[in-house]
Amino acid sequence: MSWFEAIVLGVVQGLTEFLPISSSAHLLILSQLFGWEDPGAAFTAVTQIGTELAVILYFRREIAAILRAWARSIVSADARHDPDARMGWLVIIGTIPIGVLGLLFADQIETVARNLWLTAAMLIVFGLLLGVADALGTRRKTERDLTVRDGLVYGLAQSLALIPGVSRSGATITGGLAMGYTRAAAARYAFLLAIPAVLASGLFEARKIGDEATVAWGPTLLATVIAFGIGLSVIAWLMRWLTTRSFVPFVIYRLALGVLVLVLLATGVLSA
Repeated sequence: MSWFEAIVLGVVQGLTEFLPISSSAHLLILSQLFGWEDPGAAFTAVTQIGTELAVILYFRREIAAILRAWARSIVSADARHDPDARMGWLVIIGTIPIGVLGLLFADQIETVARNLWLTAAMLIVFGLLLGVADALGTRRKTERDLTVRDGLVYGLAQSLALIPGVSRSGATITGGLAMGYTRAAAARYAFLLAIPAVLASGLFEARKIGDEATVAWGPTLLATVIAFGIGLSVIAWLMRWLTTRSFVPFVIYRLALGVLVLVLLATGVLSA
């Protein structure tokens, strides 16, 4: 991987990680379009560490409060009624599905799942699901209404993002909207829920970078830093957007991109 490729992919990762349009799909499509080697699951996982650090910085006050309350709840039964403590436990519970499924299907995720036909199909299918959930969801629940059941549903939705084209934030937000959560609440919990899963995945995959011929530490770290800076701006913009707007533009974009990729695959411009 060249330094130029790393810069471009870092920008794309930062722009697309938090929007419900699938960063992994964009990295795959862009690499194919320009004739670059597939950046690989390891490169994707490590650059996602940069975007997750952006989440930690943006939500630093909320995360600090959650960690303090959660730590108190370990030794104090009364502290477990604190909403922040509950959020800490629910993030842990919601992380279990993606951790289990990620380990069980690790080989498939890094091989057969990285297929552009599948990616295009997931862009379309989960774009439609996001549109339906956004249109029909009651949008009455907030983070204070989270239950263990809801945390597991969120976690199962997040685990679908192991397939390129689904979108981690898109799948999790779709699950939240379908359960009646507000757009902002669904997005906020989706971002918090992703932190342990993405950081664990990135650190696990980092050990493989030296084994991949197309990935090197220098370009990967540069892409990670770029993804962090751009991702921080995108989070701030998206949280403001969701206070007054819907997900319709992202649904339209997903459908258009999915159809375009299918056409390019059918005409031989792209290969699976």
